[in-house]
Amino acid sequence: MNAKNTAYQITGRRRSCITIDRQYGSGGREVGRILSQKLGIPFYDGELLLLAAERFGLNPGRLREKDETRSKSLLHDIAMFAGSLQNYGQMFEPYQMFEAVSETIRRLAMEGPAIFMGRCADTVLKEVCASLDIFIYASSMEERVSRIRATDHVPAKNTEAYIRKKDQQRREYYKMFAEKEWGKMENYDICLNTSSFEYEGCADIIAAMADRAGSGRKKE
Repeated sequence: MNAKNTAYQITGRRRSCITIDRQYGSGGREVGRILSQKLGIPFYDGELLLLAAERFGLNPGRLREKDETRSKSLLHDIAMFAGSLQNYGQMFEPYQMFEAVSETIRRLAMEGPAIFMGRCADTVLKEVCASLDIFIYASSMEERVSRIRATDHVPAKNTEAYIRKKDQQRREYYKMFAEKEWGKMENYDICLNTSSFEYEGCADIIAAMADRAGSGRKKE
């Protein structure tokens, strides 16, 4: 477990939101759901895409297709764009989609305390509120493989390669839009290993930090 600091106030602002990034197959989504129940605040994951699509008139399927996967393919788009103005709209589409999701995150954060999963939320919220930033990982690849086989029905012989591919996509997405290194402990307030702590235990640790940080437990 790594804590970036013990002073849970930033420039006098109480931390009102929690962001969670995670390795694929680490159980980060489950931790987020449990935490949401403990704190009594909303948890946003896939709903962000639907809300962004509705607000900005985008195709939900198209937005989901681009979500957290635009990396080398986007770099290829940019390279192909050079010298061809016909691809102008296509080249900027991923950025437009990212900004649509980002604006949705900012709007939801202004409405009240919430938990946001992935989508560079830690960076997106930087100018809106002070957030408690979490990274969930699992040191056991065997456990990750087991989770993914159970939830995503990936063929057994391809599961580990599939996990590494998804992690790489997230790493490149984060590098592109957050301009930081995904999973690097210095970029988060705490990193938790679900191979060492159960989901409930991880949620308890984050909830305790949230209480210290003022990451609002919903008022009765």
